[in-house]
Amino acid sequence: MVGSIHPLTIFQRKAEKFFSDMGFLVVEGEEITSIHYNFDSLRIPAWHPARDAQDTFYTKDGKVLRTHTSAMQVSSMEDRKPPVRIIIPGRVFRNEATDASHEANFYQLEGFAIDKNITMTNLVGTLDKFVKQIFGKDVETRYAPAYFPFVEPGLEMSIKFPKINKWLEMLGAGMIHVEVLKNMGVDPRIYQGFAFGMGADRFSMIANQFSDIRLSYQGDLRFLKQFTLLNNPPAGGLPKAFNRVN
Repeated sequence: MVGSIHPLTIFQRKAEKFFSDMGFLVVEGEEITSIHYNFDSLRIPAWHPARDAQDTFYTKDGKVLRTHTSAMQVSSMEDRKPPVRIIIPGRVFRNEATDASHEANFYQLEGFAIDKNITMTNLVGTLDKFVKQIFGKDVETRYAPAYFPFVEPGLEMSIKFPKINKWLEMLGAGMIHVEVLKNMGVDPRIYQGFAFGMGADRFSMIANQFSDIRLSYQGDLRFLKQFTLLNNPPAGGLPKAFNRVN
């Protein structure tokens, strides 16, 4: 029986190659982390609803299952000094009901760069190049202001395909907040940085044309074996039933 690569792994490998070619270091971290790294160091205040037990999994010893890969931002800088370029792929956890677009555990990809004279233009240029690498050169991008506690200013990126007249929100990003830079031990009078965070599942679902996030985690061979065809498509094209599980 011919094996196949999981769609999430396909996306992660493509993303890691793209960013590695741009000089980013791939860093992995602990899935169980401290409240400090997950919330406090990122300016997420004690009253924020994301810190409630109905949204976050807490351990008996007062730690948390990380709710985002942003929890690695400060810790990954403890033994590093700028200039740095880092991406952090990994699994994250949210205490929520599962449906076609939500899971209690899923995958994210965090990235940030810190150097002298880093600007929003560097961020937008990096993200534009990345989505065109994943989805093709014809994909359109647009950016809108957004609020995230750990960046200022912040933005959201959306994409649109030529044949689909609909914008799809893809990720959040922005310039790293001055206080977060200080928490990293970085002098904001000298250095600036940008950061972005994306859902690997969302990118994988759009790239591979399936609409239920739960398919990635059920171990259903009817779903998984289709990605053998994705990696080695037949000369006549993919079958009509591709990416469907009945």
